[in-house]
Amino acid sequence: MTRLIILIILLLLSLLAVLRAQAYYLWLMAIAVSEFPLIFAGGTVIMLATGFWAGKYQLAGTVVGIIALILFLSPIFRSYLISRHLQQDMRAAFGPAGLKKDAVPFSFGKLFRLKFKDTIGSKTLTYVTYGDGTAMKFDFFPAQVPGQRPCVIVVHGGSWSSGDSKQLADLNSLLAQKGYNVAAINYRLAPKYQTPAPVEDIKNAMSFFRTHADEFHIDTSQFVLLGRSAGAQIALLAAYTLHDKSIKGVIEFYGPVDMVWGYSIPSNPLIMDSRKVMGDYVGGPYDKVPQKYHDCSPLFFTGEDSPPTLMIHGVNDVLVTYLHAVKLSAKLQEDHVKHYWLKLPWATHGFDFNLYGPGGQLSTYAVGNFLSTVTK
Repeated sequence: MTRLIILIILLLLSLLAVLRAQAYYLWLMAIAVSEFPLIFAGGTVIMLATGFWAGKYQLAGTVVGIIALILFLSPIFRSYLISRHLQQDMRAAFGPAGLKKDAVPFSFGKLFRLKFKDTIGSKTLTYVTYGDGTAMKFDFFPAQVPGQRPCVIVVHGGSWSSGDSKQLADLNSLLAQKGYNVAAINYRLAPKYQTPAPVEDIKNAMSFFRTHADEFHIDTSQFVLLGRSAGAQIALLAAYTLHDKSIKGVIEFYGPVDMVWGYSIPSNPLIMDSRKVMGDYVGGPYDKVPQKYHDCSPLFFTGEDSPPTLMIHGVNDVLVTYLHAVKLSAKLQEDHVKHYWLKLPWATHGFDFNLYGPGGQLSTYAVGNFLSTVTK
């Protein structure tokens, strides 16, 4: 009976690999289930091995366990299927990439790695101090390739009101190893500061790097913006409204692009009060300041001169619906802007926590492919 109960619990957990979470802690568990699948699959195998046919409830437990095992492993199989055509699809979208020949979108062996270990040391510095004494800092990961190198400006998530430049730093180290300077910036947070303050912060960060280009070995003709969640909205808005030719591309992970429409479809309140979050950032509810919601929606500012855009969004995202990516992809297609949406059917918000998970591997490859295409 104990075996059956444990296997039923595992089956319920495995559903998070295919269905959307309905509460905050289930969302966090969904990240673990979908991006560390071998841990859960291994536990299921152990429970299955304790008995197959003999004894009461054994057969029922075995059936339940096999179903759970298949669901736990499903992100791996689906990731493999996407990886088979990812390189070709990105080549069609952006042109040939300058990646190493041994670069592959997905490796089963990497699933056994639980933590990125080859971290690059960073230093924290101030890029601007405003008149009220607010000093904005950034973490700089120097390129591990000599010469003046492109710079990736990373904009963290956190519902515009939290988070910092330390967030998900493994990718920063990896990109530095590949020859990109990476500047993970902090920006002014809501509700004290509201849109468009963070976009102004990006503009000031770029001005700082131009002034100190020789010190940081930055090729100031080649910036790429990368943002996650709220940071994705900021990065996209900056890329589409600053009209800066040195912004060679923008990468967005699961970001809201239509703030007007987004306000009309609030998130599950058991996970996040999205209307309050948006109101704190924009400056009030939509019925009070509708124009500001329009003005901070990247979707309304794309044009033929917009930089190439890489979108990465999971279908099971419960904080920012993947339909934002659908809308942006259609608009960029209409405007003839080079773009690609890496669509991950099993992935939820924050799936890239693990660079070696099914979604983490694909997104890391896509980022590397994109950077090697839009920068020289």
